[in-house]
Amino acid sequence: MNFVDKVTVTVKAGDGGQGAIAFHREKYVAAGGPDGGDGGRGGDIIVQADPNMSTLLDFRYKRKFTATDGMPGQGKRCSGKDGQDVILRVPRGTLIRDKATGAVIQDMSATDRFVLAKGGRGGWGNKHFATPTRQTPHFAKPGLPGEYREVVLELKLLADVGLVGFPNVGKSTLLSVVSRANPKIADYPFTTLFPNLGVVYAGDYNSFVLADIPGIIEGASEGAGLGHDFLRHIDRCRLLIHVVDVSGDQGRDPIADFEAINAELSQYSPELAARPQLVAANKCDLLPPDSTALADFKAYVQDRGYPVFELSAAAHQGVQELIYATAARLKDLPPVTVYEPDYVAPEIKLGTADDLVIRKEGDVWLIQGDWLDRLVSRVNFADYESRMYLDRKLREAGVYDRMEAMGLQDGDTVSIAELEFEYYG
Repeated sequence: MNFVDKVTVTVKAGDGGQGAIAFHREKYVAAGGPDGGDGGRGGDIIVQADPNMSTLLDFRYKRKFTATDGMPGQGKRCSGKDGQDVILRVPRGTLIRDKATGAVIQDMSATDRFVLAKGGRGGWGNKHFATPTRQTPHFAKPGLPGEYREVVLELKLLADVGLVGFPNVGKSTLLSVVSRANPKIADYPFTTLFPNLGVVYAGDYNSFVLADIPGIIEGASEGAGLGHDFLRHIDRCRLLIHVVDVSGDQGRDPIADFEAINAELSQYSPELAARPQLVAANKCDLLPPDSTALADFKAYVQDRGYPVFELSAAAHQGVQELIYATAARLKDLPPVTVYEPDYVAPEIKLGTADDLVIRKEGDVWLIQGDWLDRLVSRVNFADYESRMYLDRKLREAGVYDRMEAMGLQDGDTVSIAELEFEYYG
């Protein structure tokens, strides 16, 4: 299995369709009038949390996603067909970040469905512009462009408890003993190449999710080994089980290993280093009869406030005591971390009135332009404050001054996207 937990993708929602210019023509119906339909709405880019996915492998080779545009409007007041949405399925627990700023746009552990890029609104057909004094409008509106985003999808596993420690200390063995997970187990370092999850049951109606994180080594927080790639997966864990090999059969010092891993956690994230820990002194069955290593290790760790559990995961000794202690500790801890969105959309770079196309069709002033389209895409025309914001930006850009120089007078009709209003300077 290939494990992919961080990818950059580009998404583009569909553009809105062009409004139609058409007139009703039917035998025995005089002056049928305009009947051009509206353009269809562009398709959205939607992110869907899929509980059956555990990796972002689907995005390894396809990184660009584009929704279809809305269809143009037609005669007989027929609206164009809306563009088809594109759904990106991701594992639950995926963070969506803005590529440029790194800010969190959405945490997919908190929601099932999120619209990442909205399709553009369809343009109005000429049926909207008919009035008693304007009976044959020969103009319609173009659709608005869909949103474009460059984002980073970052998977942070949703696990209550994370197993941390050096390679080959018995983390995978422990996971396989306490759950139905089947991680690869061997007696060489870096056997585990990607995180494994297992559900652990501690009595009736009491369970938690346990994650086996690939072995961390010194320098992991700076990119050494495999640990750097997977430290992010314990960010959400409420509790850590620090597994230490106390047997000494590989010539390692358990106290030095314990401090080295905690140092890496601290360098990666001080908040993570402060997370509650239970210490599992593993491979106790391999200790020589006259060894004081276990007693020295327990005394050292307990003096620093950590509870220590003696066990041999391979021999299934002491495992249940650790599991029940873990379940009891989880009852007092807050739920799994959910990251609050902190993304702020950048200010739209406004152009000037000279960048816009301003023309008069009959008695209606039409305003169009790229920067205006981007501005209008953020306007809620049903909200008074939002409409006043649009009006203020138009004045600041000198749009009304240019229009007045072209002949705009009080009481004239101005049309922008889905908004039509009478101008009073």
